[in-house]
Amino acid sequence: MSDLTDARWRTSTRSGTNGGDCVEVADNLAGIVGIRDSKDPTGPALTVAPTAWSAFVTDVKAHRLTR
Repeated sequence: MSDLTDARWRTSTRSGTNGGDCVEVADNLAGIVGIRDSKDPTGPALTVAPTAWSAFVTDVKAHRLTR
């Protein structure tokens, strides 16, 4: 389990006002990126390698992901 004590969580500026249905990301930690549900900040969080997060963001921006 990763230590997320010092995580600085943020939401996307594109989240808008959709009632809080978005994720929060903490990318200030060494070696991991934390991802959690903004509606449940004390609930579980997913952690991924920074390279995996970067690749995911790149694919989202390029519209390469499908449902």
